[in-house]
This record gives sequence, C-alpha cells and structure tokens, in this order.
Amino acid sequence: MSRTIIVSNRLPTKAQRTEEGLHFTPSEGGLATGLGSIYRADDNVWVGWPGVEIEDPEEQRFVTEELRTDSMAPVFLTQDEIRDFYEGFSNETLWPTFHYFSQYAVYEQAYWDAYVGVNEKFCRAILELAGPEDTIWVHDYQLLLLPQMLRQARPECSIGFFLHIPFPSHELVRVLPWSKPLLEGMLGADLIGFHTYGYMRHFLSAVAQSLGYPSQNGIIEAGQRSVLVDAFPMGIDYDKYAQVAESQEAKDSEKLYREATGDARVILSIDRLDYTKGIAERLRAYEQMLQLYPEWRERVTLLMLVVPSRDQVEKYKELKVEVDELVGRINSQYRTISWTPIQYFYRSFPLEHLSGLYRLAEVALVTPMRDGMNLVAKEFIASKGELPGVLILSERAGAARELSDAIIINPTDTRQLAEAMHEALVMPEDEQRLRMGNMQALVSQYNVYQWVKLFMDRLAYIKIKQQTLATEMLGPEELQQLCTDFGQAKQRLLFLDYDGTLVPFSKNPQHARPDDELRHLLRALSNDPRNRVVIISGRDRKTLFGWLGDLPVDFITEHGVWLRASGEGQDWNMLQPMTNTWKQEIRPIMELLVSRTAGSFIEEKEYSLVWHYRRADVELGAVRARELTSHLNFLASNTDLQVLEGNKVVEIKNAGVNKGAAAARWLATYPADFILAIGDDRTDEDTFQALPDDAYTIKVGETGRSFARFHIRSHQDVRRTLRALL
Repeated sequence: MSRTIIVSNRLPTKAQRTEEGLHFTPSEGGLATGLGSIYRADDNVWVGWPGVEIEDPEEQRFVTEELRTDSMAPVFLTQDEIRDFYEGFSNETLWPTFHYFSQYAVYEQAYWDAYVGVNEKFCRAILELAGPEDTIWVHDYQLLLLPQMLRQARPECSIGFFLHIPFPSHELVRVLPWSKPLLEGMLGADLIGFHTYGYMRHFLSAVAQSLGYPSQNGIIEAGQRSVLVDAFPMGIDYDKYAQVAESQEAKDSEKLYREATGDARVILSIDRLDYTKGIAERLRAYEQMLQLYPEWRERVTLLMLVVPSRDQVEKYKELKVEVDELVGRINSQYRTISWTPIQYFYRSFPLEHLSGLYRLAEVALVTPMRDGMNLVAKEFIASKGELPGVLILSERAGAARELSDAIIINPTDTRQLAEAMHEALVMPEDEQRLRMGNMQALVSQYNVYQWVKLFMDRLAYIKIKQQTLATEMLGPEELQQLCTDFGQAKQRLLFLDYDGTLVPFSKNPQHARPDDELRHLLRALSNDPRNRVVIISGRDRKTLFGWLGDLPVDFITEHGVWLRASGEGQDWNMLQPMTNTWKQEIRPIMELLVSRTAGSFIEEKEYSLVWHYRRADVELGAVRARELTSHLNFLASNTDLQVLEGNKVVEIKNAGVNKGAAAARWLATYPADFILAIGDDRTDEDTFQALPDDAYTIKVGETGRSFARFHIRSHQDVRRTLRALL
C-alpha cells in the first residue's frame, strides 16, 4: 500500500542531551501540528534531523528505535555538516538571499559542497523507506536539491515541495553562483508550493530566465515533465489557540501581566532574533510615536518578546547589541517612577503565557522587513476571542495578502509605523471588533488542516494531469515497431511540420532554410511511390514553396489555409473561402506592440498576421504576448477570427482553419494504411487529434504533455527517425 513520507530539515520531535542521557521534546510548531494527522497514520513516516549531533552507533540505534514508535525516522548529521550545511549554506547563503539581505550572504564552496552532501544523505535515507508508489512531501530551503535527487531515483513517485520562506525576484536569485542547480532541484517535484502568489510569480520568472522553461497557468514544462506551481497560504490550528486562550492558565497569565503593566495600554511584539524581523525599526517607530504624541507617555507600554536565535553568529550578536541599546536608551529617556515604556524579555515563553499576552495586548506589532508568512499574526487573531484588538502588519509579510483588515504598513517607513500605532490606540472598539471578526473568520476557515488538504489535493491533481497528457518516449523498441509497420504498409502518409521539427528554430525565420541533408532526406522519402510526404507548416506558402517546391512533396501552409498536392501543374487551393480585410484593423495593434518590445517583429501572411518575440527579452516578451493575446481574443469574439499561441509567436487568422482540419482533408483524399505525424508546438496538437488512434503521432521537444502517442527531443531525432524508414 502506498504511503506518505514527510521530509524536513528538523523532525517535529527534538532530541536533547542531559546528564541522564538523551530525551525527546515534541515541537509546538505549526507544521508539526498540521502534518500530525498525516505522518502518524497508515504507516506513514516523517524523516528529518533530530536536532543534536549523535555519532555513537549505539545511541543512533536507540534514537532510531525511539523515533520509530512515533512514526519518525532520523537523519544523523555530523558536527561539520551542521556547521557547513545548516549554519553555513542554509542560513548564511540562502536565508539572507531569499529575504532580500543579499549583502549578508556568504558564498563558500565548502558550504555548497556540504549542502549537496546533506541533501544526498537525506535522499539515501528516504530511498530506504520509499517505494515507487509513495508520496513524498519535502519542506523548506534546506532541502532545495532533494526533489530532483528523489526524482532521478524514483521517477514515478508523487513528490511535493513547499517553501516556507519568501522566494525573491530573479535578480536576487541569479546572484547565487548555484542558482541553476537549486532551481533544477526544486523542479524535481510535481507540485511546488509557496505562501503567496508573489513568491510563485518570482519563481516562474527565475525558471524562465535562468532555465528557459516556459509556463502557462502555473504549469512549467520542465524537460519531459509538467510541474505545477501554486500558492498555498499556510494557516494555524485555529481551534487550539482559541481554546488555550480561554483556558484558566492563559487567563491567570493575563492577570499577572496586567498587574505588572498597570493601567497602561499594551502594544505587543513577539519575534525571533533575526535581522529580517524589523525589531530595531519597530523600536525607533515606537520612540517616534512617543515624540509625536506625548499624550501616550505613561499611558502605553511596548511589551517586547525576543526569542534567542543563533546569537553566536556575528550578525545576530550585532543585532542583539543594537536592540539592547535601543531599549536601554528609550527607557532611560522616557521612564518615570511608575512607568517603563518598554518591557523587554529575551527568552521564549510557553504557549499558555503567550496566550495570556495575546489576550492582554490591545495592539500587536507584526512588522518584519521580509517574512514568508508570519504565523504570529494569525495566533494573535485566534487568541482574541470576543476581545477587541488591532493588528499592525507589514506589507512584506506573506500574511498581509490575506489579512486586509489589519493596518498594513511599510516597515521601513518609521513615521508611517508610528502613526499606525497611534491610529490603533484611538480606533473605536466597534471598528476593532468588526476588523477582528473578519480576520477571525478567514483564519479559522483557512487553517493548517485546510492548508494540508489543499496541497495534497493539488498534488493528486497534477499527477492525474501528467498521466492524461503523458507521452511515451520513442525508444529503440517503439522505433523498431514503427519501422516494421512502415515496411508492411502499401500506402503511407507522412505529415511533417517544418520549424522546430525538420529544422531548428532560428531567431530570424528567414534563416531557417533547409540544408542539403534535409533536402536529400525528403527527396529519398518522397521518391518512394508508396509514400506521400506532406510539409504541414504555419509558414507562408511563398517561402516554403521557394525552399522545397522542387521536391515531390505536398504542402499545407499557413496552418491549413493553402493546400497543394505534389506534381507539375498542381494549383494552390484554399481549405475554405476566406477574407483578409480584417488585417487593416489588427496590424496597427501589433505595430504598437513592436514599438514597445525591442526585438519583436511582425510576419505578414496572406490570411494571417504573426507577432514574433523570439529575439525579445524572455520575460518581457511573455508579458507582451499575454497582453496581445488578451486584446486579440477580445477583438476576435463574435467574428470568424482565431488567435493562436505558438513557440514565441502569437498569430491571428481565420477561425475554422487549422492543421487538423487540413490533415483530415488530406487523409480523406489520399487514404493510407500507415500514418505518421511529427510536430513540435500547440498548432500541431490539432493534427495529432485529427488522426486515427493507430497513427504514429510524435511530439518534438522537452515536454511530455501532448495528444501525441510518442515524443522525441529534437529535430536531430526527427531526422534520425526518418532515416530509419529508408
């Protein structure tokens, strides 16, 4: 029976070494909560590092057995691996780069080597557990290479990947010396998830710019596979936080903290020590609020919790010193005998005490400089219950895309943040309750369990989609069968696309002239009286006939507009009567786009117009193509025009005319007991669909998604296949 394997850098249980030996502490993290219902069911398992260096084989066996009883499997890391893989590449290279602090990033080859090695170690551990039918869900930035490693070893596995931190713009990703293998590593997954659409868009852009893989509707054509990319905003266990907030322990904690703060209004700040969290900026904004609105002195207290994190690292040491100095200076300047402006705690708190603070606070400051999601904002909302409260939220936190009823601010705008604190403190209670109620409804609906369900449902969807449009590689056995059927046939019909199929693409279409090898090959095939070779192309008839008209081949040009059988004296015929007066209206639109898109140009055929952007900037061309397609589709509605998207082209022509209709006409006119069709882009899908099921239909290119039965990689493979028929 298939099962699910969860993979993350750390397990949801942490091993700790004490004088009595090793003992285990469960994690309270949102991920562990959300996935608990999966990894503890149906023989599923969670794979990860237990959180401490364990080198002794006997201790490793003990830990393995202990964790197995709780559906977990450990990956043991050495001290060097912890230093170079985790503290090094993960947290000194990827973390700052992905959070837009690339000036802090360290590029060390030793760190990269360790990162590759640990991802390989995780891969080996998973392969010992995973079967070919299992589902593997990999989590976060420490394991970006793992999906591709798993894909190579278990091609049929369902593999999901979720990134819990931001994904930056391509301009930052490309700075990494190892950006391409990192992107390729992620693309080993069937489904890649991000917290927001913005991160998803950045990833699609990076893949297009760095790897050249196209995408449409969130599906990337990555080599022989289709990879779905989607946004899944992570939630929390809403009911858990709501219930804990109503517990007696939480209420007792609230009472204790209320006694300590007196009658002062409470603004709450909870963060891990990290330069991405905007802690220092928050303190400066609070100080400015006290300067701008002196009436709040002795009436408000900032209760700041900073959880220790990596404080032995130099950047974090410097941040700790800066925060300590800011707190000390503000308190010394504004403190009175009965009032301390900032209550500062540098330690972690148990959940019940946090819930008490959430209940106590009238305002929560969640203002990171950059954050993947930030669940503190959602925990505050879930813990308020019927109590009023205001959330001030950074626009650069993923949660800001959902929690529009918060006061959204720019965390680097100190004045705006100061004004937001004042606005929150004077906000009428009715408005507070209305905003909080709206956010509670959203957070309770899109909780962590819904997040897990959505992700797993989409993973199942893309696997079905892959299988529906999957094509089989034309391998040696399949080619042999094709040749056998070809040899036994009395009448053969061969439909051959031109650009991208018989010749490679050229940035200038006029440079794609047939070479001598191709001409000899086509002549040899068409000289056999049993063969009817049809060049079926989107090119204009004048160009194509000028190149190949001396050969005994048939022509279907301009995607089926013009048809011509081989032989002297044959005339060109139209598939159906058409007009081209519409070009007067459409051409100026395309010309405007050319003026705005350097490198693009217009190709004019008798009954169609084509906008080419192969020579334009990849990303700009794709954006302009979507813009043009949308505009042309609007103009084409309720007319007999049709818009086609090809490989770096957008074409508009008369509707009802396509390669499929023309191929069907040819098949009816020239019956055959062997049919072969080879093409490379979306327009050739019409041909594949129009032919009988037993026809040999072959898609060219690095994609496995097609209505064709088989696929091959390049025009060289096309020529090798055709030579095999001679």
